[in-house]
Amino acid sequence: MKILVCISHVPDTTAKIAFSPDNKEFIAQGVTFIINPYDEIALARAIELTDGGKGSVTVLTVGDASTEPTLRKALAIGATDAIRINAQSSDSFYVASQIAAAAKDFDMVLCGRESSDYNGSAVPSMVAELLGVPSISFAKKLNVADTTATIEREIEGGKEIISVPFPFVIGASEGMAEPKIPNMRGIMGARTKPLAVKEPVQTAQHIKVLNYEKPPSRSAVKIIPAEQVGSLWHTLREEKKII
Repeated sequence: MKILVCISHVPDTTAKIAFSPDNKEFIAQGVTFIINPYDEIALARAIELTDGGKGSVTVLTVGDASTEPTLRKALAIGATDAIRINAQSSDSFYVASQIAAAAKDFDMVLCGRESSDYNGSAVPSMVAELLGVPSISFAKKLNVADTTATIEREIEGGKEIISVPFPFVIGASEGMAEPKIPNMRGIMGARTKPLAVKEPVQTAQHIKVLNYEKPPSRSAVKIIPAEQVGSLWHTLREEKKII
């Protein structure tokens, strides 16, 4: 069983984010990057499924050389080998195209349900469409028997249980597995595990980031005395634009 896990190189969720003066570029200097938390869940489940020599886990990211420490961490957690597609893009279709070009020989492709930076949730379904295989998003459980997987996913008002043959693409959600912490043996072993660098395939980019904006700062809390409770509606209507 060969599993490909797609890894996003994202800023730590506690990092302070800054942009260039013209708001056209994200300033990465001084920012700590991590494996996308949802991708960590997918990686943990892939390692569980292949534990005991039942298969291999390849991790893949689309990015420049600065993403290699993130791939090495995935190798330390337990992945067999890694692939870095030497390209940068905020275009989900471009990224999905690069993944699909490298994913044709795998039994399953696991991604996080979304990345914690752009939160698009588009890449897993795009990869599946490009490969012509089933796509299951927001998967909470994944079990495998022979060449068939049973997947549980959340839907509005309940859950859905799906049976699907290999190959397929999954967008993993919380609950599929507990993220793993690399131990010292894993960290040392990751230094010698294969990390291949491949050039990107020619693909059009359909999205261009024009500029970034931070969310507005929260205003100060306004306290309305109990004896003026009648003014609450006026405050909500005038200051919060409630119609």
